[in-house]
Parts: sequence; C-alpha cells; structure tokens
Amino acid sequence: MIHFPSKERYGWDDLLEIVRDLRSPEGCPWDKVQTHASIRRNFLEETYEALDAIDRDDAGDMREELGDVLLQVALHARMEEERGRFDMSDIVDALTRKLLYRHPHVFEDASAEDSEQALANWEERKRAEKGFARASDAIEAVPHTLPALWRAEKIQKKAAKVGFEWGNVSHALEKLEEEVGELREALEAGGAPDCPHGVREEAGDVLFITVSILRMCGIDPEDALHRTCDKFERRFRGVEDGADRPLSEYTEAGLVALWKKAKETEHHTQEESQT
Repeated sequence: MIHFPSKERYGWDDLLEIVRDLRSPEGCPWDKVQTHASIRRNFLEETYEALDAIDRDDAGDMREELGDVLLQVALHARMEEERGRFDMSDIVDALTRKLLYRHPHVFEDASAEDSEQALANWEERKRAEKGFARASDAIEAVPHTLPALWRAEKIQKKAAKVGFEWGNVSHALEKLEEEVGELREALEAGGAPDCPHGVREEAGDVLFITVSILRMCGIDPEDALHRTCDKFERRFRGVEDGADRPLSEYTEAGLVALWKKAKETEHHTQEESQT
C-alpha cells in the first residue's frame, strides 16, 4: 500500500507523483505493465471523448475528458523518464521554447495584423525549425496517422500554398466527374480491388478530389461527413419507423420508397420548426 496525502486541492506535481506511484513496483498491476504501444489507442479514444465534450459545450465533461487526455501525456512522459530519455519537465521546456520561437509577432519585433499573418509567421518558423527546403518536405511530414480525410486536406493545403491548386471549384468538380467515370470503369472491369487502377485506387481518387472541392469551399471534410452520418442516422430511424416488416424483406425499390418518405417527413418537420 502506498500512502498518498489527502489535500483540499491537488496540483500538477501531485498528478506526476501519482503516475510515478502507479508505475512503481508497488503500484497498479495494470498501469505498471503498459507501454507506449499498449495505450496508444487509449490516447486516441480519450482525445475523441474530449472533442465530443467540447462539441457539446459541457464544462463538466470537458474538465473530466481533458484530464483523461492529460493523464495519457503524463503516462507517456513517465515511461520515457523510466528509460532515461526525457521527463515531463523536458516536454514543458520544449513546448515553451517552441511557443516563444513560433510567435515572433508576440515575443519579437515581427508583425501580424490578423490571424492569417500570425499563422503565416508560425508556418515560416516551423519550416525553418524543421529544415523544410521544399513543399514536398512539408507534405511528407504530415502524419500518416491522421484520419484520411484530414490528412488529404492538410496535404492539399500545403500544395496549394506553392500554387499547386485548381483554378476554381468548377474545374475540381469536372475532375470529380472524371474520377467517378474511372471508378465505374474499374467496377465494370471486375478486376481485383487492389490491382493497379482497381476499385480501391479509383475510389481513393474520388475521395481525394471530393476533399479538394470541400476545402476550396471552406468546408471541413471531416465535419461534412460527420453531418452526413448524423443525417443518415436520423433518416434510417425514420425508415425503420415507417416499415411494416423486417427491412430484409423489402425490395430495393421498397427501401428507396421508405427512404424518400423518411426524407420528406424530416423536411416537413424542419419546416414546421422554422415557422
């Protein structure tokens, strides 16, 4: 048993001490055997839960979920401290130095009249810090672990900054139509999905150009798809509510009819709520 003092309010140092205790030989059987790899998914899940709380603007949940994210950081830092490579103080020091360096318009004599210029200053310092000589260096540095739509958007933004961009949205839309045609050809060819110019490749091209269109319209592709998922959930519930037998017993035409009815009902409800 480890005795930890009871306090009216705990602080940063208390958190780090508790994490050290949990990882100690006398600590928690689960915590002390974890590795970076074993809790990697936990980090992602806690981050998404924090984002959900932020989206709902729930202060209580935000406080809790951001704490869970902080715990993940503390655990990873402690693992590295045990290996003798760095500790939490090194993380804080490195972050502080980066913030000072990448805000020359705040801590030096550079100027930034608006948020766009401030971001440009940040990106310029980041390129110098990372040693990026070309745009391709910055593109390759975009984490492969990002959700694919988000990664595509970041890659396209970096390419657009050096002029590699569609002239207007209509040109990108024409490219989308071309890619859809190639996807149709791949489907009709009936080859292996992962063969060159197969369904996987062509479908990926469709998604990539779709992200480009949304980006050029100032729309977050992740947000757009999330909203469509929400819409599908609502309408699918309407489909089930309107069905008089299991959906598996309906023909495709019957399912389409149920979907159209659910869509009409949703539109009618939305119109009533606006009056």
